[in-house]
Amino acid sequence: MSSTRARITFIGGGNMAHALIAGLIADDHDPRLLKVSEPLAERREQLASTFGIEATADSAAALAGAQVVVLCVKPQTAPSVCRTLGGMLTDPLPLVISIMAGVTEASLTRWLGQPVPLVRTMPNTPAMVQSGAIGLHASATTTPAQRNLAEEILRAGGVTRWVEQESDLDAVTALSGSGPAYFFLVMEALEQAGVEQGLDAETARLLSIQTALGAARMAMESDETPAELRKRVTSPGGTTERALEVFREGGLEGLVRRAVAAARHRAQELSQLLGEDR
Repeated sequence: MSSTRARITFIGGGNMAHALIAGLIADDHDPRLLKVSEPLAERREQLASTFGIEATADSAAALAGAQVVVLCVKPQTAPSVCRTLGGMLTDPLPLVISIMAGVTEASLTRWLGQPVPLVRTMPNTPAMVQSGAIGLHASATTTPAQRNLAEEILRAGGVTRWVEQESDLDAVTALSGSGPAYFFLVMEALEQAGVEQGLDAETARLLSIQTALGAARMAMESDETPAELRKRVTSPGGTTERALEVFREGGLEGLVRRAVAAARHRAQELSQLLGEDR
């Protein structure tokens, strides 16, 4: 089944649901096949008027006929939401896609009350502009066709990558899930440095952002690794080499490794907390 013909229901109509719906419609998905269950009236009205989809507060109505259910609620509400949904799922069971960070397959299965075809995914905030980096993991109950369908749907938010072990999603969370903030911090620091060197704030901000965008596009579109690209723009004895020496003296590489390791450790802690039966 192609994602453009699948009947998809989103449980929760927040930013990530909005991003995926926008991407699906941009990929020619029929809006009439998309539904959203959302308790906030203002958000329902916005989704319906923006995309021409059905938005309702009635989860049972939203689930009727769904072939795919995308869980887009806050992790803290997952136990109650999933227990409610579990009683509404009937054969043939839909594919369930969870974008809830830290909520394990075991917890989802327990709260839903039965094994279901399940894909966990860890998108990041650039998915809101269809430029996300999205990790996925499929449960043993998910068929190859359902894996392909999940990947098609998530590609509406950006680049997708499967991981073999569910625990690898903690590393995905630490690297790309939290990663946009790392790059925002670097852009912020570059902007401040530019101002200190005499540029006005607007110029420093624009140059730092565009430089980050250009470097990312070069890395994405090139066959060379980031390390090779870095070497190619680093002339011996030049300004770039001098700056990189300062980064190395300050232990930048080790600092990045420790930061990502700390984020992964926190992701594991949160998974344990969210997995407690509630």
